[in-house]
Amino acid sequence: MTGIVVSRNFEQGSDVELGDVLYRLDSEPFEIELKAAEAALAKAEAVFKQAKQHAWRMQALAPNHAVSQAQVDMATAELHQAEADVAARKADVARARVNLEHTVIRAPIGGRIGRALVTEGALVGQGDFTHVATIQQLDPIYADFTQSVAELNQLRRDFENGELDHVSPGAAKVRLILDNGEVYPYHGKLLFSDTTVDPSTGQVTLRGEFPNPKHELLPGMYVRVQIEQGIDPDALAVPQQAVRRDDAGASELFVVRDDNRAVLRPVRLGRVVHDRWLVLEGLKPGDRVIVDGFQKFVAGDRVEPRPWTASQRTASSEESVTTR
Repeated sequence: MTGIVVSRNFEQGSDVELGDVLYRLDSEPFEIELKAAEAALAKAEAVFKQAKQHAWRMQALAPNHAVSQAQVDMATAELHQAEADVAARKADVARARVNLEHTVIRAPIGGRIGRALVTEGALVGQGDFTHVATIQQLDPIYADFTQSVAELNQLRRDFENGELDHVSPGAAKVRLILDNGEVYPYHGKLLFSDTTVDPSTGQVTLRGEFPNPKHELLPGMYVRVQIEQGIDPDALAVPQQAVRRDDAGASELFVVRDDNRAVLRPVRLGRVVHDRWLVLEGLKPGDRVIVDGFQKFVAGDRVEPRPWTASQRTASSEESVTTR
């Protein structure tokens, strides 16, 4: 609809609630339109009342042959026409009321409103929709992220083969890592996974919803997402720096035998979880893996292992050792 802005009723950059008045348009033309529609309705109702009485009289006289059947049919048709005209005039009144209500522009959602894009005296809605302001919903807030379709397919195969257990709906965890490396304190939930693969990247889009009571997260921020999609109860993981590569590029680990001698063992690796490689083959629970100190020995040397410590250790990792 087209109208002149007469007032702005919000502070730019403030929080607004659903239904708050943002702008008011000049309502006088729409008030006149509503009064005209109401007058037309009153006229149509009067005509309908008269047509109804006339049709009733014709039907009462018809059994005595005081009027012809053609006159009865005409009266009935005029009654139906008057009834339809009343319905049309009621629709005009409803339309005029809606137009009048639209002279008050309200917030369609709650959130934080940006700068005003129109000012008092501006003509809006002239031939097209006018963008008057932008409201960003901040609590909850959504984070869109991507995952390769290859990983999704592998995840599906792991579920089917029994290598992974499904995460129950109430236990799924979606976490955010902020640009400074801090973990966002509130857990989120996964809303959906897109059904279309981006042909240029081979990835699908997922969306998580996160509570944002302190408005720490803002639209457009860069974050990283951690999502728990499945559980491998028998997983073995080692720090990334423990993995060696042979001349052919295959993965291998230094493992300490019972006699404290270091030996190389080929392994097959899976994906990276946090800062650790998942070991799919070549390692068993209880094995002692050498994480650093490789410059002090060669394969077959006797070493003096000691527990390896790091700022972040996961329960799924094997006991790692270093040398001296």
